[in-house]
Amino acid sequence: MIRLKTIEEIILIKKSAFLASKTLGMLAKEVKPGVNTLYLDKLAENFIRDHGGKPAFLGLYDFPNTLCVSPNHQVVHGIPNREPLSEGDILSIDCGVYMNGFYGEHAYTFEVGNVSADIKKFLDCSKKSLYIGISKCLTGNHIGDIGFSIQSYIEKCGYNVVKDLVGHGIGKKMHEDPQVPNFGKKGKGFPLKNGLVLSVEPMVNLGSSEIFFHKDQWTITTLDEKISSHYEHNIAIVDGSPCLLSTFRYIYKELNVQSFEETPFQNKKINIDNF
Repeated sequence: MIRLKTIEEIILIKKSAFLASKTLGMLAKEVKPGVNTLYLDKLAENFIRDHGGKPAFLGLYDFPNTLCVSPNHQVVHGIPNREPLSEGDILSIDCGVYMNGFYGEHAYTFEVGNVSADIKKFLDCSKKSLYIGISKCLTGNHIGDIGFSIQSYIEKCGYNVVKDLVGHGIGKKMHEDPQVPNFGKKGKGFPLKNGLVLSVEPMVNLGSSEIFFHKDQWTITTLDEKISSHYEHNIAIVDGSPCLLSTFRYIYKELNVQSFEETPFQNKKINIDNF
């Protein structure tokens, strides 16, 4: 069942999503060669608890950690471990927070040290596809419009979207209806309405779209072992248009990156800058 949210509920979701965003911002300068992901996981757990939240992933469906950390050809749901990161790696970090009765979730793919120009191009295209998908979250559109726009852009770039994993609704539960695939057909699927809150999260592979599910029941890798990226925002449809409930600005502040990519997706009704 799809449940539309009130403005008050959307603000509470944004508070959870912003704490996830701040957590990734805190981790941004910790992601470097020689660091292991179990260390990052502990930093994140302490940060979330110190700021009044609970790690949403810890124990969810029996997941053992606070973060999903997925380096290189891991797609999503990687389990933190003691293996050190290496120069030139990429690392997707997915973070969830539960607070005030609502979930928020956020993901970003980090460069570890210096990466090649080809990898930078791949990551740039992957992240741009996220905002292209978000731009289609308009009343009058459908779920299929989001996925169609993401898939079309990614394939023009020469890459492929993962088709076995999808985005989703979010609110009092981490995973709510509707599903939000990163592929689709224009005008198909659930009609988008004010009050709908979604996790839009392109998972993009450098090579084939095919993936492999590991025996630990969590880790998912690309079948051809080429790299994969994952970027995710929580958004709400307010006044007919998409409104970001998460932000990369804390990451960008730590990495000294200037960006205006989020500017079109702000709404004064959902302002929690004093939070």
